Amino acid sequence: MPVIRVNVTGQAARLHDSPRPLHGVLRQTRNAPGPVIIMTHGFKYRPGSAEHCPHDHMLSLSPRPMPWVAPSWPRALGFGGDKPDEGLAIAFGWDARGALWQAQRRAVEAGRMLAEMIRTLRRLNPDRPVHFLGHSMGIEVALEALHHLPDGGLDRIVSLTGAAYRARTRAALATPAGQRAEFINITSRENDLFDFLFERIIAPPRRGDRAIGLGLDAPNAVTLQLDCPGTLDYISRLAHPVAEAQHRICHWSSYMRPGVLGFYNVLLRERDRICLDTLRRGLPETPAPRWSRLLALPRPDLPLPFASKAS
Repeated sequence: MPVIRVNVTGQAARLHDSPRPLHGVLRQTRNAPGPVIIMTHGFKYRPGSAEHCPHDHMLSLSPRPMPWVAPSWPRALGFGGDKPDEGLAIAFGWDARGALWQAQRRAVEAGRMLAEMIRTLRRLNPDRPVHFLGHSMGIEVALEALHHLPDGGLDRIVSLTGAAYRARTRAALATPAGQRAEFINITSRENDLFDFLFERIIAPPRRGDRAIGLGLDAPNAVTLQLDCPGTLDYISRLAHPVAEAQHRICHWSSYMRPGVLGFYNVLLRERDRICLDTLRRGLPETPAPRWSRLLALPRPDLPLPFASKAS
């Protein structure tokens, strides 16, 4: 089944580059076997822009360079192969250009439109799982949607180095829809600089609050630090091999890293097998502190005698 491309336009969600009504297209796909997986981008994208359209980049089955090539999220998540049980892929676009605070405000507005679309999906097929995967500030879209959804509106949320505060996230997970959702908080110390800048530009909901990149304490949430060797070893054995971190600073590692999208595919399609308790079982008790990767000593490239057995 092809990807359904949706954009927030004004106060409504509409099909990208099509005059057809969104509800009619969703209705036609109501009996498609498999989960619904909604994907959204982060800061700096704008649907319809020649240089910044997410539907031409990672949300496409065939991404083009803008200017760099990103992997296709839909294809890596199991879509585009004409399998009868692929489910429904929805690429959800919103205007994330401008200043960071402007993008955050639009992400909140987009969250209300996302909730309306999910309510439609639930009415059309109440038994089909609905999952969400978003990068950076795109996670604000899902957090806002939880405030406008009924109990059970979203099943699993995968946050890729999400640009959001802990208090904001906990409040969303305390809503009726949030209490039933599972929140998988993908972090990496590669993203520390971007979390730090987010905290300096966007005022926190309460004094002293920190970004979820430092971890999130909630009963229905788990934090996976992708540059932690122990975490990588555990999830690679549990679900899917994921490559080691290659950068000290990188905002896109959570979806550019080889193997990582395959891991998310398992998380979203094998939810019963990979439950949150299973994920927690092999993780360190606390994430590594901020800046620990940036300030770490470089690893030697040569097999020096004194480092030959180092790990």
